[in-house]
Amino acid sequence: MTKRSTSLWQLAIQKFKQSKTGMLSFLFIVSCGLIAVFCYTIAPDNSNSANQMHLEIHSKSPGFSVMMLSIPSISKKEQSWFSVFMDGKQNSPTEIPIKSYKLTDSQLEVLKYSDGLAKTYPLSLFKNQPKEYIQQKTFWFGTDKYGRDLLSRLLIGARISFFIGFIAVFISLLVGIPIGAIAGYFGGKIDNFIMWIINITWSIPTLLLVIAITLALGKGFWQVFIAVGLTMWVEVARVVRGQVITTKQQQYVEAAKALGFSDFRIIFKHILPNILAPIIVISAANFAAAILIESGLSFLGIGAQPPTPSWGAMIKNHYNYIILGKPFLALIPGLAIMSLVMAFMLIGNTLRDALDVKS
Repeated sequence: MTKRSTSLWQLAIQKFKQSKTGMLSFLFIVSCGLIAVFCYTIAPDNSNSANQMHLEIHSKSPGFSVMMLSIPSISKKEQSWFSVFMDGKQNSPTEIPIKSYKLTDSQLEVLKYSDGLAKTYPLSLFKNQPKEYIQQKTFWFGTDKYGRDLLSRLLIGARISFFIGFIAVFISLLVGIPIGAIAGYFGGKIDNFIMWIINITWSIPTLLLVIAITLALGKGFWQVFIAVGLTMWVEVARVVRGQVITTKQQQYVEAAKALGFSDFRIIFKHILPNILAPIIVISAANFAAAILIESGLSFLGIGAQPPTPSWGAMIKNHYNYIILGKPFLALIPGLAIMSLVMAFMLIGNTLRDALDVKS
């Protein structure tokens, strides 16, 4: 019988599975990714950006419960299921917190939560089924200063933080890998010129560079993604350059040159597949850094713009509540940022150990 050979990648996967920290981080990241994709499906408030405001019940503690009356929207726009899945419901009913209600032959009389005053509505507004429009609503993470559901805002904000990591890492790899590979492979004046550009870019503080790019491209959702991605290619390029300088001296590269293969084929078919390990590790670290940068930009007011929920903007809007006796409004999104960034840093450390050829 022949013994089945095990590749280095299979050994790395086995070693990764043996790490409890790495597996827990991986499962947590996958869970956050699913939440980011299906946020409008699982959020209690699935209106666009979870922007259903109830000023009467602002800044309530986690677990707060109130009776809610939903007033049907008169003007309705047609929405496809994909539009709801991506952007939430555009035709959300108006919700009014109430203390109690009473039915008569033709009217629904309610006592408003804000001032306790009575207000009446015709039963025809509710298709003569008013009880179907009244429900007990619980805000599991409380409400923000505008009376919006904090849990829903947190879930939808995960899409911003998670997607910016993917797009920023993708842009950094798309720019950094070719530039680093060309610099390391050809050397000489090309390497000196590219390293001059890298050193200049490296000397500029990351946050300052992102702010400059954001101001040039304008404030918005995609502008922040592009700006963060364009600041992270430098680290990728430096790592790829160093790996290529070492790898191009190997015998299989010399053999490929002797066979007459083009430089493009040698770089992208022979060298890059053999230096994926450090690129994967730095991508995990860049993912965490992108989340922190986006949160910082949103805190400064130049990230995702209201009413789009962002964890950094949620902290900005409520950090003064820490000394006003309601610290949960800022601590909950802060813990979300911390946990996701820590998960990516831990999985990066685990990948570094699992992909270490020497071990």
